[in-house]
Amino acid sequence: MRNHDSAATGLLAGVAAFLIWGLAPLYFNLLDGIPAVEILAHRSIWSLVLAVGVLVLIGRLSDVSATLRDGKKMRILALSTLLIGSNWLVFIWAITNAHLLDASLGYYINPIVNVLLGVLILGERLRRLQWLAVVLAVIGIAHELWQFGRVPVVALLLALSFGFYGLVRKRAPVDSLTGLTIETLYMLLPALAYLLWSDSPSSNLLANDWRTNGLLLLAGPITLTPLLLFNIAARRLNLSTLGFLQYLGPTLMLLLATLVFHEPFGEGKVITFACVWSGLLLYTADALAQRRKMRQQKKALV
Repeated sequence: MRNHDSAATGLLAGVAAFLIWGLAPLYFNLLDGIPAVEILAHRSIWSLVLAVGVLVLIGRLSDVSATLRDGKKMRILALSTLLIGSNWLVFIWAITNAHLLDASLGYYINPIVNVLLGVLILGERLRRLQWLAVVLAVIGIAHELWQFGRVPVVALLLALSFGFYGLVRKRAPVDSLTGLTIETLYMLLPALAYLLWSDSPSSNLLANDWRTNGLLLLAGPITLTPLLLFNIAARRLNLSTLGFLQYLGPTLMLLLATLVFHEPFGEGKVITFACVWSGLLLYTADALAQRRKMRQQKKALV
């Protein structure tokens, strides 16, 4: 009964996390007119403030102190800061510049990018269905290039930055909240410097109306809340369930892009997405087959 309750809690937390991530473009769209770099500055500052508050509340601020004294972890987290900062900046820019479809495509591609990074950097070997998934994703990107005469830069930047971010964070064994605290701490001085010297009229909080300031401060909870929910889900759900849930975010982005923001979703885009979706189906089928095989092997050993 306890395991069932734990799994139910994990499922609710996972769905909530990906719902927030998928619907986040609605929030960032409200900041239309404010430069993407400025939004990123506020996102890093208020995420840091909230993260420190949560760590104090749960009595784990000492984890940050221990990490600050670990030179190796700090060097790794400096690199992860560059990657997640770049990811956030591109994502915000995509939303405020009518490229949410490309952002959605990037997060659909991300699991396949993770597989490729495993091969190229970690020396992992791909199974047949995984290779087919990669080939289909490449065909989708190639079709985008042929159809529109351009590489889907936004999609690739998001997929690659988040893929490399996950890879780098594996090298620094710190929990997500502590890691995010250090990363936003690295961003603090550049963020403050930008706000102090920027000529953007909204960079001075004292000159803004309460609505604008409220939206800017909300960047902290919008960043931290889904991360905490995801951690709850990750501890209670198996990887295959979590893998299914991760498609909820880009699917919501796709729906928002087409139904709310009215970005064009013509035949060319449909073919690109269809190739990537087909690759994801194969990727998911392979993951489920491997999980079933491992379960059978465990049963055989008992």
